[in-house]
Amino acid sequence: MLKKRGAIYSVIALMLCAAVYLNWSYNQNNPEDDSSVQAGTHTVNGGLLGESLLVNGEIAESELDYFADARLSRQKARDEAVNILNTTIENENSDEQAVAAASAEIETMANNAMVESRIETLIIAKGYKECVAYVNEGSVNVIIAKKSEQLQDADVAKIKDIVIDEAGVSADKIKIIEAQD
Repeated sequence: MLKKRGAIYSVIALMLCAAVYLNWSYNQNNPEDDSSVQAGTHTVNGGLLGESLLVNGEIAESELDYFADARLSRQKARDEAVNILNTTIENENSDEQAVAAASAEIETMANNAMVESRIETLIIAKGYKECVAYVNEGSVNVIIAKKSEQLQDADVAKIKDIVIDEAGVSADKIKIIEAQD
């Protein structure tokens, strides 16, 4: 029964990993709805995406790469951890306690991945260009794309409300960081 449960958790974790990768891949290949592609260059609201911030305050392509790279690196680390835990689960010499602990850890990582995804989606829905969230044991770190001006107290409050609702952590366990250029 425990091996079945471990296999189910493994499949769920792998499906979650595949969904995150496909989402990242889709977003890499498709420009935003308000952008247009002309002769191989990307424009957003009339400005050319390049190595620096656009004049009208849009975020740079290199900053978007930072967030995509952060998500990909987070996913790779999670995949490696799941592989190690699956090795423990599949090892015939592992005792029931080790298998149960590995299964519980896989379930925790899958839950954290879902919470991170919901946090990121909701923050972007509130009007922020890009973010990445990291849910750890009882704390959450959120990295936000730098806007033309610093985050205001109202911005921090909005982000904290989302994180508190989705992750169920207290406000003192939330760290919000503005990505630097």
